[in-house]
Amino acid sequence: MACALLGASLIGLSACGGGGRPRTELAAAQLNTIGVNAYLWRAALETVSFAPLLQADSNGGVIVTDWYANPSNPNERVKLTVTILDQDLRADALRVAASRQVNDNGAWVEAPVQAATVQKLEDIILTKARDLRRQALAS
Repeated sequence: MACALLGASLIGLSACGGGGRPRTELAAAQLNTIGVNAYLWRAALETVSFAPLLQADSNGGVIVTDWYANPSNPNERVKLTVTILDQDLRADALRVAASRQVNDNGAWVEAPVQAATVQKLEDIILTKARDLRRQALAS
């Protein structure tokens, strides 16, 4: 029994060697080689990838899509702006704004966007960013 415990301890300690720097939760939460949090940036790009991009500024943290109409509902279109405000992976470091238009006899007319839609997009981006961070920590 004592040999088994000692063996398990040595196996655990063998991972402590090596030339790499230890990873910490704080370092991963602030990962950035661009101007904003890299996890939020990547998650935001993946989330809005269904729409054509007009602008993507990783230093300023702004992603702007062009108008997108779902093929199953061509009389309605949306345009998104995602802003990443910080280098930390936090909920208040992300803002999503959406514009919506409906086709009224051939003319595009502004229409309200439900607040729940914007909140859902923010939640999706944050969840993806946290998943990306977890995957990076696990590897």
